[in-house]
Amino acid sequence: MNESTTKATKHFTGCASLAALGVKLRQLDVFGPIRKTVQIAQKAVKHTPIDKLYDAFISLLAGAHGLVEINTRLRADPALQTAFGRSTCAEQSVVQQTLDSCTAENVRQMEQALDTIYRQHSQGYRHPYATQYQILDVDMSGMACGKKAAFAKQRNRRGRQLGQVLASRYEEVVTDRLFEGTTQLTKALQPLLEAAEQTLELDERKRARTLVRVDAGGGSVDDVNWLLSRGYQVHCKDYSSSRAQRLAASVQYWVDDPHVPGRQVGWVYLPAPEYVRPVQRIAVRCRKANGQWGIGVLISTLSPVEVLTLTQVTTGPDTDPATVLLAYVYFYDQRGGAAETSFKGDQQGLGSTKRSKKRFEAQQMVMLLGTLAHNVVIWARQWLTEAAAPSKLRHYGILRMVRDVFHVSGFLVLDASCHIVQIVLNQAAPLAPILVDSLQVLLAPTHIAINSGET
Repeated sequence: MNESTTKATKHFTGCASLAALGVKLRQLDVFGPIRKTVQIAQKAVKHTPIDKLYDAFISLLAGAHGLVEINTRLRADPALQTAFGRSTCAEQSVVQQTLDSCTAENVRQMEQALDTIYRQHSQGYRHPYATQYQILDVDMSGMACGKKAAFAKQRNRRGRQLGQVLASRYEEVVTDRLFEGTTQLTKALQPLLEAAEQTLELDERKRARTLVRVDAGGGSVDDVNWLLSRGYQVHCKDYSSSRAQRLAASVQYWVDDPHVPGRQVGWVYLPAPEYVRPVQRIAVRCRKANGQWGIGVLISTLSPVEVLTLTQVTTGPDTDPATVLLAYVYFYDQRGGAAETSFKGDQQGLGSTKRSKKRFEAQQMVMLLGTLAHNVVIWARQWLTEAAAPSKLRHYGILRMVRDVFHVSGFLVLDASCHIVQIVLNQAAPLAPILVDSLQVLLAPTHIAINSGET
């Protein structure tokens, strides 16, 4: 397994590519704000409380879908520990105890630290508001847990609700918040956007250049008016199905959707005095299995030129009115590739629904570690694709990044002072050639040699 010489030692790891990322994260001190801000009242014996949070975070990047896997994915891999700056790793049960010791104040501190990390390293915080809209998708996803919680409208399922604000252009999570299982988006939308405003430091000018896209759960008149009064651009679905039926009756001409058989769209011509700013409304109907129409209404503050630009349709003075109408619908459909894809990626790649804690504060801390892991995976993909010629990595989601990119085996070569001097990736791994080129550029400031060889 391990080979050694008088001057250097060679250590095998199944995650040599992740180890290289660990070196980069240490160089950037990504976890630093958490160490400075989060103060957990727990006695340190072998490991500090923050060290144990760090171990949990590393295990998520290593593909652990349960905290119990800390023992097999990190504790059993000394080379990976070294790459992330850890000489040893806490046992999983000790990490669990630290999470169970967290308080509401610790959660607040963690949220504050993640805000700092996001501002330091994200693309979303540096978004060019002057030239294009910041797109924020807001959504919720159920998370199963113990018997003391419950899901709204689901008597036999118990859990909590994860609310998320996603900077969709960059696939970064701006804000994650945990709610009781009976909470729906109509109650969670405003606190989620208020938290995102703090993270992104959205002033009045930036809010005017921020587009909030949300499904019917956040489409009540009160929620839409709150967004409009805050100055946001809005693209959402009306909450009320009965109102949608009434509005759809005003459509004078229905247009068939060429991409979705059986779907038709049309302009709503009734006035909208209930909203504090002018909006466009588009009715959408689809045939249900019983032959009746299922009807919804989209609400948007976007102009036709803006929505055509956002859907990458060429604009011109002779643009077909039907094309404009469908562009509003297609832009709403893009939610499926944003927040919904983000939830799915976290569930598959980071096991976000597999780590449940009885204490609400403990679950919040686990969730926030998952938020950081999500963003680090997205940033890692960005770093790797920017460091070398364009590669297929830019199209990888969370699952493939964690499962494939972070799990290229190899060796870490350490000098007599236990400093990493060389990382050797398994040359038989399909991604090794791409990663060697990218990591050589990425880790050039650290003077660590990156190459491929037999393992």
